[in-house]
Amino acid sequence: MTIQINQGLPVVQASDVRQAAPGGQLSLRADVVVVGSGAGGAVAAYELARQGLDVIVLEAGPYIPSTAFTEDFADSLETLYEEHGSQTNKDGDLLILQGRCVGGSTVVNGCVAFRTPDFILDEWRRDFGLNDMTPDVLTPYFERVEKHLSISTNGPHEIARHSQVIKAGAEKLGWSAKPFQRNVKQCALTGHCLSGCKTDRKQSMLVTYLPWAAAHGARIHSDTRVTRLLSKNARVTGIEGEVVDRHGEKVADIRVEAPRVVLAAGAVQTPVLLQRSELGNDQVGRNFACHPSFYVGARYPQPIHPWRGALLGMYVDQFMRPEDGGFVLEVGGLGVAEMCMISEPGTGQPYVEFMENARYNAGIVTLIHDHNVGEVRWRGDHKTIDYRLSKKDFPAMMLSLKAAIRLHLASGAEEVFLPTTERLAVRDAAEIDAAVGRIANQPHALRMVSYHPQGSCRMGADPANSAVDASGRLHGTEDVYVADASLLPTSLIVNPQVTVYALANYVADRMLENPRNRP
Repeated sequence: MTIQINQGLPVVQASDVRQAAPGGQLSLRADVVVVGSGAGGAVAAYELARQGLDVIVLEAGPYIPSTAFTEDFADSLETLYEEHGSQTNKDGDLLILQGRCVGGSTVVNGCVAFRTPDFILDEWRRDFGLNDMTPDVLTPYFERVEKHLSISTNGPHEIARHSQVIKAGAEKLGWSAKPFQRNVKQCALTGHCLSGCKTDRKQSMLVTYLPWAAAHGARIHSDTRVTRLLSKNARVTGIEGEVVDRHGEKVADIRVEAPRVVLAAGAVQTPVLLQRSELGNDQVGRNFACHPSFYVGARYPQPIHPWRGALLGMYVDQFMRPEDGGFVLEVGGLGVAEMCMISEPGTGQPYVEFMENARYNAGIVTLIHDHNVGEVRWRGDHKTIDYRLSKKDFPAMMLSLKAAIRLHLASGAEEVFLPTTERLAVRDAAEIDAAVGRIANQPHALRMVSYHPQGSCRMGADPANSAVDASGRLHGTEDVYVADASLLPTSLIVNPQVTVYALANYVADRMLENPRNRP
């Protein structure tokens, strides 16, 4: 099949396949199939393609070039996110946001770039036999992706009003606060990171590793849902799937013959695909974690205009280590649509008042080092994300909430809105313990959001507690590798994109060490 791409990234889309695939059947061959085009898939595709392997990248979501981004969050949820931004856990009280487009979640994340904390790597070596997971081994990978993605520390002009105000509060409390590092080139300071970067300043996979992979011959297909891996005697032979247009209409069946598959569809979709394919051990889908987060909003006496300037300016790491609390506070901007998602604006006159005061609001995002208590399962004809805030994690969530409220009040907030379904607020530090103490750990009591699903195909030396081995290869198979956030043995406590980039590069290198995987 020959398709002429006139502009933008060379992506074969459903509309191209409709015209070019006779009989609704598309058959392809490659050395490697990469399922997913986000942080893990794009890096793996580039690293393998540049070594001469014939690589095909399959993305379930659409190809939407930067010129088509609307900077409207409600519209972006519809076009760029998994399940149009409505993916939740089984209870329905945790919104789990993932990108579903060419470039994956890197297109819609906040650009935050943390290396894996050393104390997390210590856990991985101690508990999972991952002896290579040391700062010495991983530092060259971190440095490589940081250089490729122009990761640098926010300058003073990138600390927006919301971050300046709360930074002053942290200093008043004597808490450690630092500017973020972000993968941005000359940030345009529009604050629309969660809706895609229209100016291409965010160094997402859409404008970095995917074009580089394509330059080395990788073929990229969007609108392609992989339904199962094909295998024989523990050796993969390819994939089957469907090409589906943006209206949900199937355009063609697709089959790709390939002796190697890299799964990078994300911590929800990767285990589901393995389960549908009846591959892997009983650890596939288990140990799901996701950094359940609060967005703690507050009203200030002076205008903040939280939608202006860089989305994320600084963070508080005072409580990052487990012995200090095990959470991070990130100061984030937001628009009015996001405000309605994470706060209770009411209806009628209360809603009008909430919107009239929107310019006075600022917010803090909490991240905890949650335990891997969840499970992702394919049940008949649908996926289930069985995750409920555990008794182990509830205290850390409440500590992070108390710290966020205290920080807002120290920063001058007049009223702090609790992330509860019941409309609650705190106006004085003396009220914090009593107000937070009213919150029960039960479904639908809290408004929680996750941008960081991870851990459902845990990496480890022992198949008894892991799904893939120390090289990223699926236990019990020869040529199926995992290269996304589902690899992570534990939750990270910090934003995972840099860890995923580094591990995907690491996995690609381990693949290439095998002479059978070289071109």
